[in-house]
Amino acid sequence: MAHVELQSGESQEQLLKRFRKQVAKDGILSTVRRKRWYVSKSELRRIQKKKAIRRARRKQRKSGPF
Repeated sequence: MAHVELQSGESQEQLLKRFRKQVAKDGILSTVRRKRWYVSKSELRRIQKKKAIRRARRKQRKSGPF
């Protein structure tokens, strides 16, 4: 859990900015988005396989015959 404390001479805006950076660094939002809905293991494997195929196709296009 992200936790920040107000430092002496620090404004509320600076505190909020530090908090947002900490949340991003900890990966809290990405975890929440990923766990928003339940995805079965078989469905997760299917999605990952689909993404891998797409990445391979993109890589192949970039390194094409030219």
